[in-house]
Amino acid sequence: MNSDKIKTGAKGAPVRSLFYAMGYTKEEIDRPIIGVVNAKNELIPGHMMLDRVAEAAKRGVLIGGGTPVEFPAIGICDGIAMGHVGMKFPLASRELICDSIEAMARGHQLDGLVLIPNCDKIVPGMLMAAARLNIPAVVVSGGPMRPGHLNGRTLDFNSVMESVGSFQNGDIDADELEAVAQNCCPGCGSCSGLFTANSMNSLTEVLGMGLPFNGTALSDSGERIRLAKQAGMQVMEMLRRDIRPRDILTEKAFENAITVDMAMAGSTNTVLHLPAIAHEAGLKLELDKFDAISEHTPNLCKLSPSGHHHMDQLGAAGGIPALMNELTKLDLIHKDCMTVTGKTIGENIAHHPVLDHEIIRPVENPYRNRGGLAILRGNLAPDGAVVKESAVAPEMLEHTGPAVLFNSEEEAVEAIWGKKIKKGDIIVIRYEGPKGGPGMREMLSPTSSIAGMGLDKDVALITDGRFSGASRGASIGHVSPEAMAGGLIGLLQDGDTIHIDIPNRVLEVQLTEEEIAKRRETFVLPEPKEKTGYLSRYAKLVTSANTGAVLSTD
Repeated sequence: MNSDKIKTGAKGAPVRSLFYAMGYTKEEIDRPIIGVVNAKNELIPGHMMLDRVAEAAKRGVLIGGGTPVEFPAIGICDGIAMGHVGMKFPLASRELICDSIEAMARGHQLDGLVLIPNCDKIVPGMLMAAARLNIPAVVVSGGPMRPGHLNGRTLDFNSVMESVGSFQNGDIDADELEAVAQNCCPGCGSCSGLFTANSMNSLTEVLGMGLPFNGTALSDSGERIRLAKQAGMQVMEMLRRDIRPRDILTEKAFENAITVDMAMAGSTNTVLHLPAIAHEAGLKLELDKFDAISEHTPNLCKLSPSGHHHMDQLGAAGGIPALMNELTKLDLIHKDCMTVTGKTIGENIAHHPVLDHEIIRPVENPYRNRGGLAILRGNLAPDGAVVKESAVAPEMLEHTGPAVLFNSEEEAVEAIWGKKIKKGDIIVIRYEGPKGGPGMREMLSPTSSIAGMGLDKDVALITDGRFSGASRGASIGHVSPEAMAGGLIGLLQDGDTIHIDIPNRVLEVQLTEEEIAKRRETFVLPEPKEKTGYLSRYAKLVTSANTGAVLSTD
């Protein structure tokens, strides 16, 4: 055991003395020391109740014969950070979370980990740490909240974001807006649609790093607490059997994750996080793999924002195991992948059929024959761009229109709210990429405003930033190379004609090579937006969105 290096024999006496000072008994010190990483805080609804999960996980470790030691991880609420300078930090915090867990685990020579996240960047940050450390680890998330209800309507967080656009458009008054705000998030948990948090919590179990139903067991349920206890017990079993994250996080496991991502139409942010996790596991996950898998994966689910179903309904329909089981009918799942249960994926899902084919369609009757996400390329995005194809109105799947340029999210939102955007326009928001933002801000404010004002079938949005998992419409993000890295998006001018063809995976600006070369001759990068502090350091090290926006080690 790692901890034996620091706690046994005469050399270990000083370490034992410090454990004695905290009240640990000799018997507890002799057992494996398991870190319980609790991201609980009082700023994120998805994390407010994680103490309950942590207590249950610690009981599980004790039942399994280990000694749990709890320590914290930071977390930023994307919803609270949305639409202002705070949104520069969530993606950048992913690296801080990973680094801090590495520091704690290696600094104290822990034997294993139970990782307790729930929301957007905390989940991938913890998975990255597990892959990097490669000690036995189980992820058990906090679980989704229930959807809200108001006057016969089912609501979620996206409802209030789009209601802001409706209010700005004069379609609803302040009282109705406040009523939606008070009812769309009825209790704690990760937001109830298939946004980034629930996408990543679901893919955690697909990767094999979480127990079955990690993605759908509700935050306020007994099932969630049982899951946490089982996670604590299971990390001890992994320790006994020497099962490690890199035994689980194989190329086939990532292919399974992409397949399920496409079948359920998950958040576009998964295209950032899965490559970053793979990178920490010593693998390279190319964007082309997402599109290749999408090509032959049917879209079987329509959860918000692509449709009107929510995570509670997905859970009642059999959850992710049932969805995977349905996909095995087309031999789309690698069933031999190892998981934290000590069993294979195939064994985990074998006895979980779909219970409601309205929520999880049969493979013979999908919503679409292709997956929910698409990778676009062309002169505007030679290294790729990402769109949630399943959430795009049919009339916007192919669109050509004039570029309307903005160098920040705030400028774009002001123009949208000021009704300066016309039908047919293509909004371009640049200098919001990993380096340019820095931090690659989510654009839920402009996308939800466009939808709330009824323009989502007439207006497209292109950015080197990214989108919330709650975004819908012709919202194309992750344009690579980004403007701050010299990408063509930085050379665009108002009125340039942009052609979008999502079915054929094309994103291009209709400019000659001569005109592009002429513009590049006079192009000067703007000054960095952040010149001090963490974001300044982050901007110097972060790589492109198409690589997962990981930090360079060169």
